[in-house]
Amino acid sequence: MASRTSDLLNFEQQVITDFDVNSLIRYAQINIHGFPSSLSKFTISKFGHGQSNPTFLMEVISSSDSSKQRYVVRKKPSGKLLQSAHAVDREFQVLKALGDHTNVPVPKVFCLCTDPSVIGTDFYIMEFLEGRIFLDPSLPGVAPNKRRAIYLQTAKTLASLHSVGVDSIGLIKYGRRDNYCKRQVERWAKQYIASTGEGKPERNPKMLDLIGWLRQHIPSEDTSGATGGLVHGDFRIDNLVFHPIEDRVIGILDWELSTLGNQMCDVAYSCMPYIVDLNRDDTKSYGGFEICGFPEGIPSQAEYLAEYCSASAKPWPVENWKFYVAFSLFRGASIYAGVHHRWIQGNASGGERAQIAKIGTNVMIDSAWLFINRQTVLPDQPPRLSNSIVRDHMKPVEKESLGLPIEGGRFVPSQKVLDLRNKLLMFMKNNIYPVENELYKLAQSSMRWTIHPEEEKLKELAKKEGLWNLFIPMCSSTVR
Repeated sequence: MASRTSDLLNFEQQVITDFDVNSLIRYAQINIHGFPSSLSKFTISKFGHGQSNPTFLMEVISSSDSSKQRYVVRKKPSGKLLQSAHAVDREFQVLKALGDHTNVPVPKVFCLCTDPSVIGTDFYIMEFLEGRIFLDPSLPGVAPNKRRAIYLQTAKTLASLHSVGVDSIGLIKYGRRDNYCKRQVERWAKQYIASTGEGKPERNPKMLDLIGWLRQHIPSEDTSGATGGLVHGDFRIDNLVFHPIEDRVIGILDWELSTLGNQMCDVAYSCMPYIVDLNRDDTKSYGGFEICGFPEGIPSQAEYLAEYCSASAKPWPVENWKFYVAFSLFRGASIYAGVHHRWIQGNASGGERAQIAKIGTNVMIDSAWLFINRQTVLPDQPPRLSNSIVRDHMKPVEKESLGLPIEGGRFVPSQKVLDLRNKLLMFMKNNIYPVENELYKLAQSSMRWTIHPEEEKLKELAKKEGLWNLFIPMCSSTVR
């Protein structure tokens, strides 16, 4: 069954001691358009589900018309933090850009405060979304046809996020697009080493072997940045708010790990329920759907990926899928090792989370090796779904000319199209993006109707690279 967003509040903690609530109210009255200037009542409650940045629901009732309004406050934790951790300002930046310029479903953000004198830490305020959150990816209590719709909608939502042109919405400097996996492998390897051995939890030699395997199998598309774009970093079904009654996503939550990078890491991470499940009652097996069985209605991993690839126009990821899934499991193992280490030191909460962390590291490592050693992990071609865009009446030569697979499947670009796409992306990165600011300055000046000298240079360079007039047929090239 789904939980309503309001059901995730921690009502046991009715008295908020994290900050000065009156100071927060005064700030909201000044900085949020439409916030009541006079209140007859207000309450602030803390959300208890999966929040590394403390998150609160602020309910206010206006004195003038007794109307109730709800807002969400998300802040940094108190105390000493790592410099790059809990960056709520980055969360606000990406939510603002997506909300203002795209149709990606995100909560509307109202204001960002970086003045610690208000409530002690940076924070931002956004709209409250009343909807459904599915905490259990097996979707217990949900009808089979609804399960399928929810999973396919999740794939489409991720595709909409990955289709965003970050440069056009002000996120060009939100992160590096190239060598994302390479940097992430080194980061989490360092985290694991720091959390294990020498008086800490025992270090698993299979994890060290896994780190070596990942280093040797980093896809070339990661090095070039060809799969680079906006990455959520924690995209999973329980970070989505679904409409109260319709099977569509109305909000993507928890953007703390978002950056620019290899988007296939997001895709693989969203597929973890197919691979592993640490919340199973049967502790003899922590396997996901593909090992322990599919709840009726949930699509196969291949079907889920086919929906994503169709909606995002991304190629079928069979070639590097072992790496991306293994990387997600490796990252999970490193995170669990860190949680377990902090719990032993007394710096993390205990209970169920600590118990899961204790076993989670090795389960993730073993699951990664089981997946790597499988003979096949995906079919060579995506499965055909009922709404396939490949038209059955098209002739093979017509399909080939459009980059479509000749035999069945969903949209899969040909190697020729993929090579051209990668070439174009590299041209943009090396030649277009570096001069964007100069072109923008000209567009805002009194000389905006003139041609910038760099434009002519770029045109000639594009012609030499075979990237000029890409969409004009060869037979039309001589028409004037």
